[in-house]
Amino acid sequence: MTPSTAYSRDLGDELRRLRETCTGLSGNKLADKLGWDPSKISTVEHGKARASEIDIIQYLSMCGKDIDFVNDFKRRYQYAFDEYRVQVSDNLRTMVMAESTATTMTSYDVLAMPGLMQSPEYADGIYRMTGVVAEERIPNLVQYRGERQAILRRHDRPTCVFYIHEHALDLKVGNGEIMEDQYARLLFNPHIIRIVPKDAPIVASSFVLWEFDKARPLVFSETNLANVFVGSAARIGDI
Repeated sequence: MTPSTAYSRDLGDELRRLRETCTGLSGNKLADKLGWDPSKISTVEHGKARASEIDIIQYLSMCGKDIDFVNDFKRRYQYAFDEYRVQVSDNLRTMVMAESTATTMTSYDVLAMPGLMQSPEYADGIYRMTGVVAEERIPNLVQYRGERQAILRRHDRPTCVFYIHEHALDLKVGNGEIMEDQYARLLFNPHIIRIVPKDAPIVASSFVLWEFDKARPLVFSETNLANVFVGSAARIGDI
C-alpha cells in the first residue's frame, strides 16, 4: 500500500465529502453500487491507497459529476501521493487538515511570531509589512489565522512546542500597544514557548513539524509565495 501524505488525506476527505453531500450514501452502500469491496472505499477516503484513474472517474460519476469536474479534480490531486509537494500559498486546506489531526506540533520561527500565537493586530501588521498580499485580502487572511488558533483551545489539542528566535521578538510590528498585546500572548503560554537566544545560529528557515498517530511525520514551510510539504523521512532528517 502506498504511504499516505497530508495531500492524499486531503484528497480522501474531499471524496468522502462528495459522497455524503452528493449521494447521501454510506461508504458500504456506495461500494456496493460501484462493485468495490467496502475496504477499498475506506482506504481511498482515508488517503491510504492511490486510486486509479478509472476508480476516480467511476467514483465521481456516481456522485453526479461531469467530465469537466473530473478533469479538474484529477489536475488538483495528481501529485497527492508525492512525498515532497509545493502548493501555491492560497491553497490552505491541506495545511489545516494536517494541523487539526496532528498529535504533536513543533515549530521554529525566525522572523515573526508563530501564526498560531499571533494576535489579530499583529497578523494584520505582518501581512502589510511584507507587501505581497493584496490589501483587500488581508482581513480574510487575518480572520482565517485567528480561526486556526481554536486548535489550541481543544481538550485534545496536540502537544505543542513553539521555538521563537529572539530576532522575531525584536521585530516591531505596528505600534507599542500591538507589541505589548503580542508579548502578553506569549507570557500567558510559557509552557509551550521556547526562546532561541539571539547569538544562536540560524540553522534553517521557519518550519513546523507535525507528527501523527497513524501517519508519517510531515514538515511544513510557509513562504509568501508557496507552501512546501515534506513527507519523506530522509528529507525531514536533512531539515
